[in-house]
Amino acid sequence: MAEAVRFHFDVDGDNFASAGEASVQVKKLLRQLALSPEVIRKVSIAMYEGEINMVIHANGGTADVTVEEDRITIVLSDSGPGIADIDQAMQAGYSTAPENVRSLGFGAGMGLPNMKRNTDQMQIESTVGVGTTVTMVVLI
Repeated sequence: MAEAVRFHFDVDGDNFASAGEASVQVKKLLRQLALSPEVIRKVSIAMYEGEINMVIHANGGTADVTVEEDRITIVLSDSGPGIADIDQAMQAGYSTAPENVRSLGFGAGMGLPNMKRNTDQMQIESTVGVGTTVTMVVLI
């Protein structure tokens, strides 16, 4: 692959029916690029968890994916409430999801830990009242 391949998706907020559509599309596109099933699995999980977080907490956002020769970079951005304590949010089981979201089976507090577990690099930049940007890299 000589040049990077880029994809952009808008993630619809408060719509659990469409949550995950971007990760499904990326999975299909990565298959077309003949990437390994393990890389595709990692990217799909990390993206899905990020999409769900944007739907639950931030009224949606954007997902940008760049596929290069040696890596896939995923940038998830939102204008939500921000994360007050990133270290606490990274703890498995910690969740600020409301009860109505939990009753749907979401918000178990595994999103950020699963994102980190399935990527080679992950950086979270967040400002309370402004939003959050998560940048993840999966090495190919």
